[in-house]
Amino acid sequence: MSLSDPIGDMIARVKNAQARNHKKVALPSSNFKTKIADILKNEGFIKDFKIDAEDKKPTLSLELKYHSGNPVISAFERISKPGRRIFSSAESLPKVNNGLGIAIISTPKGVMTDIDARKQRVGGEIICKVF
Repeated sequence: MSLSDPIGDMIARVKNAQARNHKKVALPSSNFKTKIADILKNEGFIKDFKIDAEDKKPTLSLELKYHSGNPVISAFERISKPGRRIFSSAESLPKVNNGLGIAIISTPKGVMTDIDARKQRVGGEIICKVF
């Protein structure tokens, strides 16, 4: 089965797992999803992630993070969708929740947070917001 929006599927799976207080969530792996998971881990939104490549299809397993019973990720929104791509220059990148959250940006220099994109003065496609 092919998905029209694999990143949207990743976001939906994380939201659903957090709504049910699951410790882990498994989803089909890709390089792009792995980069997003790496950013989420570095920014402290998830505990850890690992790739299980035992079968033909690799699986990305995210270990979710909770603080006093509540999920650390309070909102996880897809911005740029396959039907409507949203691009931004380095100067007009959005500040998420007055700097308390992050926007994940796909740039020519790789996938990074909005803060890193501003420092490197590079724009790109706004993938999602997390806070």
